[in-house]
Amino acid sequence: MTRFASGTYSIAICDRCGFQYDYLQLRKEWNGLKTCPECWEVKHPQLSPIYPPTEPQALYEPRLSPGEPMDVPVQDGQFPFLSNSLLQGITQVGVVTVEIT
Repeated sequence: MTRFASGTYSIAICDRCGFQYDYLQLRKEWNGLKTCPECWEVKHPQLSPIYPPTEPQALYEPRLSPGEPMDVPVQDGQFPFLSNSLLQGITQVGVVTVEIT
């Protein structure tokens, strides 16, 4: 363990005002400066703000309710997923009735 001198007879310079003081009178501030009692100031609370907790914005793996109907747009007399392979619908139902008018 490293030992240091007590500093009883030492003098030091204040980092803020530059005046000479006894070494034991200087205090260390939050920013690392060693200052005299007249220059010493506490850390302002706004320098350490308390951030509120984040609010959840989306649901994890949302799903449609099972009772909602699925709308399939019909154009030109055929289903769009037969002519366009990029548009697909996946659902589970008991009976499907399609009327083309």
